[in-house]
Amino acid sequence: MTDKVAQLDGMVSQLIASQDRPTEESIRETIATVRILPIFSEVSDEDAELLARELEERIGISMGIGAVIGETDFKPWLNDARADGLIEPYYWNRYRKLLEQKRLPKDVVTSTDHVTDRILDRMGNPRDRTAWDRKGMVVGHVQSGKTANYTGLVCKAADAGYRLIVVIAGIHNNLRNQTQARIDEGFIGRDTGRLEMAETRNRPRYIGVGTFDHRRSPVSLTTTLRDFNKGTATTNTSEIASYSVPVVLVIKKNYRTLSNLIDWLREHSTGRYSEMVDQPMLLIDDEADNASINIQYGRDEVSRINGQIRDLLGLFQRSCYVGYTATPFANIFIDPDSDDEVYKQDLFPRHFIIGLDAPTNYFGARKVFIDGIPDDDDRERPQFLRYIDDNGDLLPVKHKINHDITAVPESMLYALRCFIVARAIRNLRGQKNQHASMLVNASRFTGIQNLLRNRLHQHLKAIEDAVRVDGAKFDADNNAEIAELKRCWEDEYRDAWPEWDDVRENLLPVVASATVMAVNSSSSESLDYEAGGENGLTVIAVGGFSLSRGLTLEGLTVSYFLRNSLMYDTLMQMGRWFGYRQNYEDLCRIWMLREASSWYAHIAEATEELQLELKKMERANATPEQFGLAVRSHPSALMVTARNKMGSGQKHLMVGLSNNFVETTRLGAGEAALNHNRKVRDRFLASLSRNGHAPESAQQVSGGQLLSGVPFEVVDDFLRDFENHPDSVLSATDPIRRYIDARRNDEMSEWDILLASLKSPDEAEPLEIDGWSINPINRSIGPDDLANNILTISGSSARVASRGMEKAGLSPDRVHQAEADYREERNLGPDTKVNFPDRVYRARRERPLFMLFNVSIKKDGVDEADRHRLPDKPVVGWGISFPPSARPDQKVEYILNTTKLRELFGEDDSDEDAPDDEE
Repeated sequence: MTDKVAQLDGMVSQLIASQDRPTEESIRETIATVRILPIFSEVSDEDAELLARELEERIGISMGIGAVIGETDFKPWLNDARADGLIEPYYWNRYRKLLEQKRLPKDVVTSTDHVTDRILDRMGNPRDRTAWDRKGMVVGHVQSGKTANYTGLVCKAADAGYRLIVVIAGIHNNLRNQTQARIDEGFIGRDTGRLEMAETRNRPRYIGVGTFDHRRSPVSLTTTLRDFNKGTATTNTSEIASYSVPVVLVIKKNYRTLSNLIDWLREHSTGRYSEMVDQPMLLIDDEADNASINIQYGRDEVSRINGQIRDLLGLFQRSCYVGYTATPFANIFIDPDSDDEVYKQDLFPRHFIIGLDAPTNYFGARKVFIDGIPDDDDRERPQFLRYIDDNGDLLPVKHKINHDITAVPESMLYALRCFIVARAIRNLRGQKNQHASMLVNASRFTGIQNLLRNRLHQHLKAIEDAVRVDGAKFDADNNAEIAELKRCWEDEYRDAWPEWDDVRENLLPVVASATVMAVNSSSSESLDYEAGGENGLTVIAVGGFSLSRGLTLEGLTVSYFLRNSLMYDTLMQMGRWFGYRQNYEDLCRIWMLREASSWYAHIAEATEELQLELKKMERANATPEQFGLAVRSHPSALMVTARNKMGSGQKHLMVGLSNNFVETTRLGAGEAALNHNRKVRDRFLASLSRNGHAPESAQQVSGGQLLSGVPFEVVDDFLRDFENHPDSVLSATDPIRRYIDARRNDEMSEWDILLASLKSPDEAEPLEIDGWSINPINRSIGPDDLANNILTISGSSARVASRGMEKAGLSPDRVHQAEADYREERNLGPDTKVNFPDRVYRARRERPLFMLFNVSIKKDGVDEADRHRLPDKPVVGWGISFPPSARPDQKVEYILNTTKLRELFGEDDSDEDAPDDEE
């Protein structure tokens, strides 16, 4: 956006802010009126139209006020403090002006104001001189604006009287530095990095909120260049002693840093500095599920960082701990009853849990992995996702630390070319001054990340040479490199910008300015977006865990993700592609393994259910402890977090099956087991006929053949005889049968049965069994399955059941009401295309639904040499959609040990490339 367009934007935004309901016409009329002014003569019609569209999108963006659950004896204090004139919103007013200056939508600023009030009100009252401590958690979405939220909370806490504020920001320097810069801009108001330079130490540069008013700038004991240092802090104690302004520290989540801070506070907690630990202290723990959790296996053992955070809090008579995270599963598994004499209590958010709503323009997991996936992505390409299937021996998912990178997969080069083309289109759209980034996360090892950087740099320079030599020629497309770029444009971006010549003419400035950078602990390079000058940076960032926790890649457009983990927190935090993509969302592309994409879809549903659970429990006045129990009993609890955060020994996992779904996603590949289960299926179909449910009585529905009113015994006999593979944990039949048997005379006396039957693309012959004619369903399996004698269902959703199958047996009225409720829940209009999650139908069920699957295994993705090992006939699986129970609190017990958990879900690699020298 040029300076003149930005100036026009500012004036128009102010004018339309006064309109009750701005429309497309009123926005354009306002722009036209202001453009009459001579200063805007340079603004073209095209720029004006782009601005109009941006304003339409911005005005249409809204954000809910989230959900709050807290302890039952909560006593609000904020309203009285304001009514008594005890709070002047000095720091918040500055921050609100900054948000407005950044042209955040009015509704988003208002919601942020409201939500931060709700958080502050549940924190301790800083004017209460009695001893207190509070612990809470704020649950947001990955890359959705949690930093902006807690910056606002810091401002309000300072206004209320908190005088020592500590922000713990990740375990890597680059994230701490980035967070410090955000706090500098939103709270401190000056560039703290200048404090490190002698020539500018006494000449502060005011930034962000400081440009509005810098009379009460907080004291910062850390800078954008340096973490906490005892010597530097001691020189500032004279400023601290008066506490006329707040003191803030942004520190790394590192045991040495925490130890130094604790020692320094203890040293200054006596004598004339004793007031320091008498002050009310706020501790913000960013990425609270990472490293803060007590990961020691014994109940009385405390992990180092967890213990130090508790020590830090314990120094103060009045303290409040607020953990921010997008993946709270590990935090929920903290034992809320783990009090002990040494550490008082763990960091369980016993006082409040607050769920943040994401604005409506948030580019999140649902948009990418659910709404962006067609019902059959074998025939129709997903909107944003592209699948990696050519990494093979060049770059296996599992590789050694000394793996030699002689070449990179063609899909990685294609992604690089797409990034170049997408950046050229963004420049054509007037986004030249904005940053653009590509993420490459393909190895856990820093050495291999550095090799990948070198290979990509070599390819980038080859493209640059080609564009420099032939890019301007009339036959430029005959150049092989340029021809490949054109292919990317044709396959991916023709609709985004229909003129190839325009794109080609903009390639040179893109490739000339693009840099490939390793972002890891062994790299001397620094990802500094402030160094971009007038033009935004164009960066290909290659890394691992350093890219996976909190670090924001500005303008992230293309991602190449060759990692696999079944841990919710690991996967979601690696999802740096989530966030806000104003005016270039259509250009975003993500490459990953098909299997990984299926787990993201699963996690998207689980995290959405988590936010809904918060809202339900808020309405029911539930407590954080009750919410913790609800999350821990969710069927997905087996995969919620890394094994080292779950302790050791035998796990008695209590799972609630009310209003939940289970199915056989892992099947044994042994011929004996497959044949046994085929015989069980045949007896089941024969039993249906004997019980008055012959083939001619079945109703043809979407997804197969439906039978209603089938007696409990028919289903129970099938489950009794079915041979479940031990790796399909949740479909273990013994606990499920106990759950069903307890309800056999009331809630589960009669069942709906769906014989899944879908017409396959290859027109395969149907199965003919005892008068039944059933079309098998086609599913892919995992790449290493046959070697392990197992068949793991993969694909776009990692489910055997197809989307929408769980509405089988519901009346049209119930289906309509379920879908209407979902639209209302997500503020979706009646004309908006929606992929309804099956949970909306499940919640409306009155009878359980048993699904029988005959699964034909696809050959795609299976090595040619292994295809002879594929089953020659469909394999049998099943699923059950359990309706809401009148006894929802009754749980089913699954017993597993950590060895089995590790076999099923793998080791956590979240701290894989964080060497000691970075601590």
